[in-house]
Amino acid sequence: MGVSEMTVYRLVHSGHLPTVRVGRSFRVPEQAVHDYIREAVQDSAV
Repeated sequence: MGVSEMTVYRLVHSGHLPTVRVGRSFRVPEQAVHDYIREAVQDSAV
């Protein structure tokens, strides 16, 4: 995504990037990343 690790933590914490819990860690589904990027591009184009 080209962003810092802290930015990803903020996106997850704010609910903008959904996660799935796997054991003791959290994973971001690939489709959720694609959806977020698509929305960000659309928002910046407007």
